[in-house]
Amino acid sequence: WYQARVHGALRTIPDMQQIMAYMNRPTVKRALVVGGGFIGLEMAENLRHRGLEVSLLELSPHVMPILSADLASEVQFHMQSNGVNLILSDGVKSFSKNEETGEITALTNLGKQIQSDLVILCIGVKPENDLAKNSGLDLGVRGSIKVDNQLKTNDPDIFAVGDAVETYDAVTNQRTVVPLAGPANRMGRMVADILSGSKEEFRGVQGTAVCKVFDMVIAMSGATEESLKRASITDYTVVNIHPGHHASYYPGATPMHLKMIFNKKDGKILGIQGIGKEGVERRIDIVAMAIQLGGTVRDLAQAELCYAPQFGSAKDPVNMLGFVACNSLDNITPLADWNLVPKHDADDIVTSQKPFLLDVRTPKEHQGNHIPGSVNIPLEELRQRISEVPKTGPVQVYCQVGQRGHYATRILLQEGVDARNLSGGMRSYCLRENIRP
Repeated sequence: WYQARVHGALRTIPDMQQIMAYMNRPTVKRALVVGGGFIGLEMAENLRHRGLEVSLLELSPHVMPILSADLASEVQFHMQSNGVNLILSDGVKSFSKNEETGEITALTNLGKQIQSDLVILCIGVKPENDLAKNSGLDLGVRGSIKVDNQLKTNDPDIFAVGDAVETYDAVTNQRTVVPLAGPANRMGRMVADILSGSKEEFRGVQGTAVCKVFDMVIAMSGATEESLKRASITDYTVVNIHPGHHASYYPGATPMHLKMIFNKKDGKILGIQGIGKEGVERRIDIVAMAIQLGGTVRDLAQAELCYAPQFGSAKDPVNMLGFVACNSLDNITPLADWNLVPKHDADDIVTSQKPFLLDVRTPKEHQGNHIPGSVNIPLEELRQRISEVPKTGPVQVYCQVGQRGHYATRILLQEGVDARNLSGGMRSYCLRENIRP
């Protein structure tokens, strides 16, 4: 963290107490958080709760860079609605201070000047490897300590565990370093078992994590589209659903947004992300366990989970992920590729070379907002107006969240039309384009 007279790190409780003591000064009214990852978001929230004006500066195009951009757009809106000023796609170039007032000015890479009374840097960590380096141990990704599957270094008498250790991604099998408390603690126990004679091996990491930002929960496990692309894995399909966290007829149901990636050939689950106010982390944990066990989307469809109206639905969101994915896997309701959908400011795209976009919502819904270039034929009229849908070339169908799109896609397929459902419908499109529904 950075303020007019003190430079330090936030690693211990005394560090935190020092920052809080400084924040209690009446002159400290504005704070700048640099970095929009897990720690940066949580720090911004807590500074707002303390009554400070908060700006958050993030070098990436969106906060929580590990999160899918479409889900991150909802997180950003939530933060802004809670008074956090977001400055994205920009980073810090330098700091200066006014010696008389103690005011700190951050100069960004794009030339913007941000004034504050307190700056906290949340820009990530790197392995502290001095001891390992001086001991002649092999180092790996980003200076992490190389270990084998039993957490043994190149010195047979030295084991290494925790945030500074290189491990492997359980989904992509690439070498990585993931500083999370869960894997670090399991590693510690495992080494104790191995020293006692166990032959157990570490299973790698999935990056299962959760974060709370005001009253929104962000959770994830496994691969993202970006990490799959880095590993040259492209044979996957994405499912988007937007269910309530419990039965809609029971008071207090709130929406969640879940995004799952699976192998389009065998249905193996590759990754899951979710945001919402309640119930998100529970669903992510279930899918995380399935990922570790090498489960497929069929396992999710068959999963037997706790149900009562105040906790979930008879068809839990986890089951729904499985149902939608199985329909795609079995070619019952193929899913369209969102990457073929035009951006919000695109021109009309209804041509013979590009997909025919069909909106099966009501005329009122279509008039309110729609994907550029789409044609509106309500689901109730589709059978009577089937001649208006071209049989040559792909047809991409959407509704509000996907259910009516599923019905329409089935009708079109039975009529010989090459139809595909846009997973998550208009709600997914709004997240993708950062449009408020």
